[in-house]
Amino acid sequence: MSDYVKRVIEETKAKNPNEPEFLQTVEEVLTSIEPVIEKHPEYEKAALLERIVEPERVIEFRVAWMDDEGKAHVNRGYRIQFNGAIGPYKGGLRFHPSVNLSILKFLGFEQIFKNSLTTLPIGGGKGGSDFDPHGKSDAEIMRFCQAFMTELQRHIGPDTDVPAGDIGVGGREIGYLFGQYRRIRDAYENGVLTGKGLTYGGSLIRPEATGFGVLYYAEQVLKHENDSIEGKTFVLSGYGNVAWGAATKIAQLGGKAVTISGHNGYVYDPDGIVGEEKLNYLLEMRASRHANIKMYAEKFGCEFHEGEKPWGVKADVYIPCATQNEVTLDEAKKIVANGAKYYFEGANMPATNEAVKYLQENGVIVGPAKAVNAGGVSVSALEMSQNSMRYGWSAEEVDAKLHDIMKSIHDNSAAAAAEYGLGYDLVKGANIAGFAKVAEAMMAQGLF
Repeated sequence: MSDYVKRVIEETKAKNPNEPEFLQTVEEVLTSIEPVIEKHPEYEKAALLERIVEPERVIEFRVAWMDDEGKAHVNRGYRIQFNGAIGPYKGGLRFHPSVNLSILKFLGFEQIFKNSLTTLPIGGGKGGSDFDPHGKSDAEIMRFCQAFMTELQRHIGPDTDVPAGDIGVGGREIGYLFGQYRRIRDAYENGVLTGKGLTYGGSLIRPEATGFGVLYYAEQVLKHENDSIEGKTFVLSGYGNVAWGAATKIAQLGGKAVTISGHNGYVYDPDGIVGEEKLNYLLEMRASRHANIKMYAEKFGCEFHEGEKPWGVKADVYIPCATQNEVTLDEAKKIVANGAKYYFEGANMPATNEAVKYLQENGVIVGPAKAVNAGGVSVSALEMSQNSMRYGWSAEEVDAKLHDIMKSIHDNSAAAAAEYGLGYDLVKGANIAGFAKVAEAMMAQGLF
């Protein structure tokens, strides 16, 4: 490791001692881009790495709201505007009890390079709250969203910062957030949020986009290996939009997903999560106020493994679609023992650094989150384009554009790895390709 990269990593650790998720992704990115740093000594003089690991702006605020019984509650809200060198900040809002500054900083930092990889002009940001929408009524969720947006609206705009959805923030929440923004600003700025409903500026196939993008990326990797998705079995975690979109596209391409998971265990469906009834039930189940993954097992007579993760199930391809750090070294060993060749990250940083390293060292091709997971933000950026044109593309047009973007992400990542003598290392290749564009823009704009 170069002295410069090592120094910045150590300084970042010293400044952020209680932010493990953020430090994990900083170390992973900076060690990957070391060959680029060695090629550009001017980056050290300009303190480029010191600047890129420091958010441009961190916004933290109180969110007070009232439940249906008239009791007041207080949550904490955040927006991390990490880097706007190549465009307005862009990244989702997450409503989940686990949300804290470390998680949002890691997500925002990753978003810089993910957004750069899409080739679209969007910077990196992230936000959310430790509010838990699970089990809340629509009225309670509406009141929380209105309170949250009352503060957030001061800091966002179509040319400043454009939030989207994430865990706990779907079409319902985006609708409430946009309504409150419109009420306060007295303007129909529908480009301020993405993931909107189709009746007020949303894009077709946005809910499916991340899951579809995972498979379009996987398709390119398998082609590189003279292989195909047809006939393959897939292990998925999660049961939200990403897992649903991935399972849908897997079925369309001739494969079958055999697992989904939730916080309380996983379901194994040997017949595959295929067909309209099963795929539609994922949507119905998720929309339930008391959603529970066990509901799927009970409806379709499948195995439910309480309190377990699905990584011990034998399959050809593994795609974590849930949350960060769900694949540890022990889970990685199970995947390798199952003889898998492919692992694609549908969630944000779902594996620890040591788990990714173990997978790669044992011959598993790893598709990293910042590349594989970029389908959602890509269609969000396409939604921004449609809003600015006041014109909506057809589902087929959006899908074709998404397919082209994911192919470009794969090809650019593979080319970047090859350029620096790294073989077919898609993890380092994605970091290098994403970093190069942002670094060039930061250097061009001077000390900022």
